[in-house]
Amino acid sequence: MMTHTTLAQLRSLKLDGFAAALEEQLAQPGASALAFEERLALLIDRELLWRNDRKLARLLQRARLKYPHATIEDLDARPGRGIDRKQVTSLALSDWITTGHTVLIGGPTGVGKTWLACALAQYACRRGHSVAYLRVPRLAEELRILHGSGGFGKWLLQMAKTDLIVLDDWAVAPLDAVTRNDLLELIDDRGSSRGLLITSQLPVEHWHGWIGDSTIADAILDRLMHRIHRITLAGDSLRKSAQKTSTTSSGSHTA
Repeated sequence: MMTHTTLAQLRSLKLDGFAAALEEQLAQPGASALAFEERLALLIDRELLWRNDRKLARLLQRARLKYPHATIEDLDARPGRGIDRKQVTSLALSDWITTGHTVLIGGPTGVGKTWLACALAQYACRRGHSVAYLRVPRLAEELRILHGSGGFGKWLLQMAKTDLIVLDDWAVAPLDAVTRNDLLELIDDRGSSRGLLITSQLPVEHWHGWIGDSTIADAILDRLMHRIHRITLAGDSLRKSAQKTSTTSSGSHTA
């Protein structure tokens, strides 16, 4: 009866990891041979692991990454892709987010820019950082809705508090005047303690023309290029390779 009461009290205190570990200890005859301090240390360690897992799950859910299961450990760094595994790992382990740096992943369509961005963002979540994934071509419509509903200010404040923002497919679609101004606000709020990750197939030298307004373009580029890390992917489209493999397998099966 006392054990049931203790477990219920632990769960009421939201110490679910501690409670689960205690139940396991009670079910293991050998656990009683451990000293009290050792058993307590194991219980506390389990609670910390449980909280970290819950926090990671929340961060990933809020990030809404296109590829939430992408990880840097699964990075495809075979020759010809332009990926230096050592560079990516070093970047992931650095403090680029908390020092307000920008990571630019460039290269032609289909080479895995978005996947790599999601892998870096997923690792950022594992390090406890909040992340927001935004597709730039869809952003214009989302911002129009926010302005119309009066929620833009609240959204901008929320983004300003987010440790890392991923801007995927930068410069794919034309940029209108309102979105151009909103992007400047979004980027300006990054400051020196929030990170930015951009994927784009358009070379940087053409960004000024894409942005359109020369004054705003100068302001955006000045902020983005100040502290930037570049990763340029190469090779054939992974989508075409996957489609070709799928078609071959289907043909072989039919034959």
